Amino acid sequence: MDAASKLVLASSSPRRLELLQQAGIEPDRLIPADIDETPQRAEHPRSLAKRLARMKAEKALERLRKNGEAEQSFLLAADTVVAVGRRILPKTELFDEASDCLRLLSGRAHRVYTGVCLFTPAGKLRHRLVESRVRFKRLSSEELESYLASGEWRGKAGGYAIQGLAGSFVVKLVGSYTNVVGLPLYETVNLLAADGYKVHANWLTGKNV
Repeated sequence: MDAASKLVLASSSPRRLELLQQAGIEPDRLIPADIDETPQRAEHPRSLAKRLARMKAEKALERLRKNGEAEQSFLLAADTVVAVGRRILPKTELFDEASDCLRLLSGRAHRVYTGVCLFTPAGKLRHRLVESRVRFKRLSSEELESYLASGEWRGKAGGYAIQGLAGSFVVKLVGSYTNVVGLPLYETVNLLAADGYKVHANWLTGKNV
C-alpha cells in the first residue's frame, strides 16, 4: 500500500475499530476527536449525526494538517445517534440515564442514525447518513434490572449495545446491523473504495484471516 493510501480513524471507539478490522481494513493511525456532542436546540437526530461526524473529521484533520500528513491520508470519522421520534437519547454515563432510556425503548421501535464522513488525500469531503430501525421486546423488571447491573450500557448511545447482551432484546431490525453497532460497513467500505483506498489489500495477503 503506497504512502498516499494511509487511513486515519478519528475515533477511540473499539467497536468502530473492530468493525473495520472485520472488513479486513486496519487503520494506520487513530486520532480520537473530543468534541461537544450536545444537540442544538430543536436539532433533528439525522442532522446531529451528520454534524458530529463532520466535526470529528474536521478536528482530526486540523492535527493532520499541522503535521503535514493530510495530503497522504484518508481520514474517516463517524457518529451514531439513537432516537425515538425526534427525541435524541444520550450516550449514557449514569445509571439513571440508562434506566430512563431502556424504559423508553421497551416494547417500541426506535431509529439509529450514523453519519460517516471521509476526507480524501485530495481534500475532498465525502459523507453518508445511514438509518436503521430497531424494535425492542417489552422488557420485564428482571431483564431491565439485570441489564443495568451488567454495566454494558456505559457510554452507549441509547443505553445499550446490540452486539452484547441487549441483542436478546431485539424483536426486529430493518436496515444495517453494523450501523447499529456504530459503523455501517457496506456504506463505509464503498465510500473508501470509490475514492481509491485499497480496501481489499489485506484480503490479498491473508492478513485479515
